[in-house]
Amino acid sequence: MHISTKCSVAIHCLIFIYEYGEKQKVTSELLALSTGINPVTIRNIISSLKKDGIISVKFGTGGTTLNCRPDEVTLYHICKAIEPAFSSKLIGIHSLPSQLCPIGKNIHNVLDCSYEKIRNDLCQSLESITLGNIISDYHRIEHKPD
Repeated sequence: MHISTKCSVAIHCLIFIYEYGEKQKVTSELLALSTGINPVTIRNIISSLKKDGIISVKFGTGGTTLNCRPDEVTLYHICKAIEPAFSSKLIGIHSLPSQLCPIGKNIHNVLDCSYEKIRNDLCQSLESITLGNIISDYHRIEHKPD
């Protein structure tokens, strides 16, 4: 199963934008320092989030802000914005089973039945978790005594 690390980076960026976007100008360079990811990759992620309407980016002076409340953005929404075809890539199926074998020629259809249920269950789970939930987890962990 695979959800791209870009989704985790996007969530990291969104938490950062939520925490600091009102207080300072959040740029791709600043997000790159926080995430440890190349600024070009950050700009691509920011562009995807902007296209999907999750964030706004000020032209010229720069700076990024959330367009909605964190509890209005689900993990599914974020993953879909970053990797539009992520759900179809969650579980791989070997590509060249023998068409001469009764199992080989039917295995894709057989697995599709079970794998579709897994995909649906995962998507429902992703829909049930919001950016607000994750920010709450961040605050709880950040303020936890050592």
